[in-house]
Amino acid sequence: MLAEIIGGALFGSIALIADGLHMSTHAGALLLAALAYRYARKHANDPSYTFGTGKLGDLAGYTSAIVLAMIAVLIAYEAVGRFFNPVQINFAEAIPIAVLGLSVNIASAWLLSGGDHRHHHHGHDHEHEHLHHDPSRIDADTGKVHHRDNNLRAAFVHVLADAAVSVLVITGLAGARLFGWLWMDPLAGLIGASVIANWSYGLIRDTSAILLDRNADPSLSEDVRRTVETDGDRLADLHLWRLGPGHLGAIISVVTTNHRAPAYYRSRLARFHELSHLTIEVEEAIQHPARSLAHE
Repeated sequence: MLAEIIGGALFGSIALIADGLHMSTHAGALLLAALAYRYARKHANDPSYTFGTGKLGDLAGYTSAIVLAMIAVLIAYEAVGRFFNPVQINFAEAIPIAVLGLSVNIASAWLLSGGDHRHHHHGHDHEHEHLHHDPSRIDADTGKVHHRDNNLRAAFVHVLADAAVSVLVITGLAGARLFGWLWMDPLAGLIGASVIANWSYGLIRDTSAILLDRNADPSLSEDVRRTVETDGDRLADLHLWRLGPGHLGAIISVVTTNHRAPAYYRSRLARFHELSHLTIEVEEAIQHPARSLAHE
């Protein structure tokens, strides 16, 4: 980070400075991610958190996404300025620094791309493998659980975005050196800013949906409905939301003509393993006796 920022300032590359500034967010993003995990674990058994601390990761991811968006705006602003006021670049020094930055980002992305992490939910450890490209959902037939940890995803996107920018920086510097096109350096910075802004938007969209208790998975809602609505039972109301990676909350209201306790429906829904908090209300439908039309 320091090498890119100082080197870019000394050797005249705005793309290199932009890459270094964006890399400077990594320390903050990774620290924020680590603090979120630590806080969630520390307060896992705190009863004041009604549904646990699972959303802390999404809050951290949302915050990181905002920082990404701000960095994208800053890079774009600086790049546009260099289009109108080109600066001479010392390529022999700037390019090796850019290559060094790319190698650091590749190593960081590799470290963040795998491994098991434990999340705590009201005192229960929940182990799962992070799948960075698959949305969280449950297979209603197999019970297989797929998760998305937006806290880890935010940190991963930070280093992945910077790796992409590093590639653009090297390309821009190489093109400017070979052909004398100084405008390729700010163009690389501008493209990098667009890439970062796009990833930031996706992260903001996904994390804000969880923070606002948007329906976690409409297809899962239909699976729950089909599971409940048997033998004349009717699902009158359903609220489904994500509590954190690997955990869902649900409030279900069932109208039935049978004498069934909530435990009956809880057992039917047991195959949905992510339903950590399940509230079930059962209302018996009023049956009106048929009126006789016979006349004496």
